[in-house]
Amino acid sequence: MDEGLVFLSDTRTNAGVDHVSTSRKMAVFEEPGERVMVLLVAGNLAITQATLQVLEESHADGRPTLWSAPTMVEAARVVGEAVREVYRRDAQALKSFDIDFNCSFILGGQVRGQPMRLFMIYAAGNFIETSAVNPYFQIGEAKYGKPIIDRVLTPSTSLDEAAKCALISMDSTLRSNLSVGLPLDLLVYERDSLRITRYASLDQSNTYFQMIHSTWGERLRQVFGEIPNPAWGEAGDVPRRGREAFATVPRATPGGGQSAVDPWPEQTLAQAGSGEPAQAPPAPSSGT
Repeated sequence: MDEGLVFLSDTRTNAGVDHVSTSRKMAVFEEPGERVMVLLVAGNLAITQATLQVLEESHADGRPTLWSAPTMVEAARVVGEAVREVYRRDAQALKSFDIDFNCSFILGGQVRGQPMRLFMIYAAGNFIETSAVNPYFQIGEAKYGKPIIDRVLTPSTSLDEAAKCALISMDSTLRSNLSVGLPLDLLVYERDSLRITRYASLDQSNTYFQMIHSTWGERLRQVFGEIPNPAWGEAGDVPRRGREAFATVPRATPGGGQSAVDPWPEQTLAQAGSGEPAQAPPAPSSGT
């Protein structure tokens, strides 16, 4: 947003009937007064953790790191190269076990003297940036929480409104997908502050998130009930299919010609369960 950046991530990495694992998917690189960068991860946990390990290492050859990159664009390149390094090292071994090299990242923040930037980085190490037309990114399980963001979020949205929108979006995903779970990490960065001033870890006991969870569901049902039911008119031309639709299907005759005959009889439930093989219509001729 014009005022800053909002980051939200869950912590669930595996969800089975009797086994649930959690791990933080948000990493913060902060040098107060100089730079703030936030990295969100999704995908194979071993791959994303290996990438984070590469990003935290120093390089004897003088290659830039997240601590030395002069711009956010250069920082996105650093993350992309770290992903490629892990790929070069691990991809073939993973492939031999039929494991895809699956990972994605969101990197956002600000370097002193530079504007805020927000990028999404793919498993190939390439990346794209947000714009006024598309001011947000989602990675991981995104489809359930996307509609509310599309309807509400614009660059002029305030940080508090954007944080509320992100939490409602995440609540929709939590409701519909077992692979996403609490606790949540919420971080709000204020433009040009160059330090972290708003961060919260939200679990089941957080009263604000519980209020969002209950209120959003109640209001959705209320609005749904207020919308009028469909008003049905005449049926009009219904695209019916049945015996009459095939009344003049041409069928080859023993003499080599064709004649319009009754269509193939519809299969009944009794026929389907009688053990008799079901007959199929003749294959269409070329050009049909």
